[in-house]
Amino acid sequence: GISGKSQILFALVFTTRYLDLFTNFISIYNTVMKVIFLICAYVTVYMIYVKFRKTFDSENDSFRLEFLLVPVTGLSFLENHSFTPLEILWTFSIYLESVAILPQLFMISKTGEAETITTHYLFFLGLYRALYIANWVWRYHTENFYDQIAVVSGVVQTIFYCDFFYLYVTKVLKGKKLSLPMPV
Repeated sequence: GISGKSQILFALVFTTRYLDLFTNFISIYNTVMKVIFLICAYVTVYMIYVKFRKTFDSENDSFRLEFLLVPVTGLSFLENHSFTPLEILWTFSIYLESVAILPQLFMISKTGEAETITTHYLFFLGLYRALYIANWVWRYHTENFYDQIAVVSGVVQTIFYCDFFYLYVTKVLKGKKLSLPMPV
């Protein structure tokens, strides 16, 4: 059940977002957490494609990444805060994160079902992103700050999860396996 292609995209998201590790020190905590995120992302990709490659379902994980990478790259050059390499890469990471789950959702739609552990993983991944909305509301309320690029991208990503959230609540939380109605 886990899409290796989505995991590659998440690794790319964190890599391009955390390039400021080399240019901007914020705190030990911040640096350590960014390094942990990067290590976890790449270890996950390694586990899927190397360690457990025999259990990887490459036939159903067939989403073509260029359908996401090309538009996201173009958009990050067109719409960013300042036309500098680090800013374009940060913007790329925000846009890419908003669509990185699509290969996973495509894989579920292709197979028509998902294992319970996979559905829990996706629920908490979506919840993590949905909690960003609470963070934006809090920051706007306390700091009068919002980042239009991050907010729009986060709302888009949360919309992608909405159908999955509905199925999760109506099926998985009731003890049923997540299975999609197959078209006739």
